[in-house]
Amino acid sequence: MDYTVQQGDCMSSIAYENGFLWKTLWNLPENAALKAKRKNPNVLLAGDIVYIPDLRVKQEPRPTDAQHQFVKLGVPEKLNMKLLDKNHKPRPNVDYILVVDGVLRKGKTDGSGRITEPIPPNAKKGKLTFAAPPDVDATGKPIPSKPKNQVMTLQLGHLNPISEVSGLKARLANLGFYNGPIDENLDDIAKAAIGAFQARQGIRVTSAADAATQQQLQGLHGH
Repeated sequence: MDYTVQQGDCMSSIAYENGFLWKTLWNLPENAALKAKRKNPNVLLAGDIVYIPDLRVKQEPRPTDAQHQFVKLGVPEKLNMKLLDKNHKPRPNVDYILVVDGVLRKGKTDGSGRITEPIPPNAKKGKLTFAAPPDVDATGKPIPSKPKNQVMTLQLGHLNPISEVSGLKARLANLGFYNGPIDENLDDIAKAAIGAFQARQGIRVTSAADAATQQQLQGLHGH
């Protein structure tokens, strides 16, 4: 059957809910055009079409007088994030609390600021709480103050492809360049955000999301 991608879907969630591994669906000849267009199975667009074949029953003969353990492949998935400061430098060794689907996990970012945690393949929302960076004075020296926490709401699977204006806006917002609605309107605020990003990256400021700008944005943001 042909499945129409909904907002919040990714190949992992679609495959999991239909009894497949994501690689099985992603590598089907019927999905070759989608794979070539999107390139990343975790970043689909609402309205994309994914072909899902019928499930085939696999039989595993086992003796009845013993216990047997079966492992479901592809479960769980991995959440990969990277915490950056306002200068887009990694924040290593930061304590965090992650809650996804009611399951709480505590951890600490690694030396490059990364968070890697197991999550259900069809998880949609989460909440990440972590220590805010300290306030600094004009010289960059930390100002003694009571520790603060930042809380980030995670909309898993909701990041649109970078080829869409909404995908550009979401990435610019996540990196602190844009503060506005995540939609398909390439307004003056969005163009100013693109220009600010270009200036920050040292590339020619055109306020247009050309291929070079998209490549640098995706490289800094990830996905």
